[in-house]
Amino acid sequence: MRDVSKRLSTQEYLHLIGVPDLPPLTSPFDPGYDPVTLESHLDQSWHLMDSLKISMACWMIANEATTRRKIAAAQSHNVPTVTGGGPFEVAVAQGQLGAYLDLCSDIGVEWIECGEGFTSLSIAPQTVVNMAHERGLKVQYEMGKKHEGTFTSTSLDEVVARGQAWLDAGAEQLVVEARESARGVGMFENDGSFNPAFADRFAGEFGLDIVMFEAPNKPSQFALLKHFGQRVRLCNVRLEELLRVEIYRRGLHSDAFAIPNLRPTLPGRETFR
Repeated sequence: MRDVSKRLSTQEYLHLIGVPDLPPLTSPFDPGYDPVTLESHLDQSWHLMDSLKISMACWMIANEATTRRKIAAAQSHNVPTVTGGGPFEVAVAQGQLGAYLDLCSDIGVEWIECGEGFTSLSIAPQTVVNMAHERGLKVQYEMGKKHEGTFTSTSLDEVVARGQAWLDAGAEQLVVEARESARGVGMFENDGSFNPAFADRFAGEFGLDIVMFEAPNKPSQFALLKHFGQRVRLCNVRLEELLRVEIYRRGLHSDAFAIPNLRPTLPGRETFR
């Protein structure tokens, strides 16, 4: 009978089959889950989360104590939190950016997302970044419009220039808009097909350490991972889909195992692509 006194951990087994250790590269979002649900996901998958987006404005109308509880839960797992870009746009449009930033700082988030997805920004990026930094908040900027369809060559040039302006002002991350459907927006056509040339433009201009791609559904997630490989940073992934995304990233999903830049490589060979 085989001696099983020495236990093999899941991590050790993954090393045996060639799965590399990867840093957290996915930023899932909380669309308004109750604290218990969020805490369960954090217990299970915190080590896979680059950050956690407290999405949309749901946190503003939920019981404030539960919002604070959820942010504290993320902090206890060393997962940074970021607010979605919609509340920022509303705050600017209503002339209450300072109050909004005060609130974000007080409830404990580390990052704010800024953008012009459905409004036109009336404040210079440098002013916004300075106001955020004064309150201890970091800034990421979301590139693209929510209601203007897929990118064109002209709009893409404008979006790239705007992203660079925000980096020059002190933003630390960029996000490419895909909404909740990844259809008829940004890099995705009306039928959901992915335009790799648009994605390559962002990667070439900013690098995969700076730019994150919204990937709200399975087709968008798999398309980006297949195209870029393991290094690509994804965001707006639903919490319940995080593990699926990460097994695909590691080549452990049936649809990913045959893809050369995702399939596990046995020890002794290059594995982080």
